[in-house]
Amino acid sequence: MHRLILRPGHDRRLRAGHPWIFSNEIDRIDGIPNGGDAVLVFSSRGDCLGTAYYNPHSLIAARLLSRKQETIDTVDFFRERLAAALDYRHRLYGDLNAVRLVHGEGDGLPGLVVDRYGEVLSVQFLTLGMEKRREQILLALRDLFAPAAIVARNDVGVRELEGLPQQVELLYGELPPQVLIDEHGLRFRVDVTGGQKTGHFLDQKENHLALRGRVEGKRVLDLFCYSGSWSVHAASFGAREVTGVDISAGALALAAENAGLNDLQSACSFVRADVFDLLRDWGRTGERFGTVILDPPAFVKSKKKLPEAIRGYLTINRRAMELVAPGGYLFTCSCSHHLQREIFLDLLRQAAAQAGRNARLLELRGQAFDHPVLLACPETDYLKCAVLQLP
Repeated sequence: MHRLILRPGHDRRLRAGHPWIFSNEIDRIDGIPNGGDAVLVFSSRGDCLGTAYYNPHSLIAARLLSRKQETIDTVDFFRERLAAALDYRHRLYGDLNAVRLVHGEGDGLPGLVVDRYGEVLSVQFLTLGMEKRREQILLALRDLFAPAAIVARNDVGVRELEGLPQQVELLYGELPPQVLIDEHGLRFRVDVTGGQKTGHFLDQKENHLALRGRVEGKRVLDLFCYSGSWSVHAASFGAREVTGVDISAGALALAAENAGLNDLQSACSFVRADVFDLLRDWGRTGERFGTVILDPPAFVKSKKKLPEAIRGYLTINRRAMELVAPGGYLFTCSCSHHLQREIFLDLLRQAAAQAGRNARLLELRGQAFDHPVLLACPETDYLKCAVLQLP
């Protein structure tokens, strides 16, 4: 293996547990490794810090896969890591058929995401290093899980930063006519090839349960409803009427189908609209809901876009608060790690003040337990879900 030597003083973050090495932290590399090759990482004093894969064309030039010197290019290496990730999930959920099996850095496999939807695995190879080890990973996945199909959902912009194309591929097997999952006793159809993320928002599954006791007998508004997970859960917990809103006709069709799968279609209706425009219009007409759910896509694509995104979050949360009936609830989310919790709470304070509402923070929740946060890597802590009551 080639040797990557860090500049003096640039090993502290790595020693603290973060797996990334930025290009400006590298003093030199002995030899000329190809993109994706394994390298041994050393401090300026000559201490071996572990084994990483390298990409000379990325700002994050190397990502550590091991804290020791070892081969990272074998099926056995990935089988062992995947087995450990599976054991962690099994202890949490048993044999749950809809679960994130691998959450990148949180599972010691930076650049790799694996979600299970029944007999189908949905995989993302987000970095050149993982893409280069695709075959070893696929063999390990097949050995451990014996899936009917493996789909690569590599249609994500972060791959372009690694010099990789965006694409969706069937890598193994044959997709069943329908992919159905169970979540808290409810059934959902998952679009594994064309849906958002890898097909379903697995990271919200614990947060859905927080609706219980806060929607019974109420009118509920689900904004950016996608495939209806929040809507269907709200209806199952006794909401009198649920309105889901999304701009995508395909998402709304899937949401209506999921409501029907659970015999909740009479309680759920779905509206195609731009959420910003709808909130403005309904605010003028005096519409009110007992519970409003606001789960938008990531507004913050990069740190330099944070001020612009904050303005968007502020506007949409203010308008959502204006629609909450006195004593009602707002479930409001952000899925961008750039928008830190303190900033998120501050903009919610501002939104409440602008809306003329006194907001009480009942809970500040995060991502599901199968999306583990690596404490030394704050980038893995991305999802915020604030539960507010507005007297």
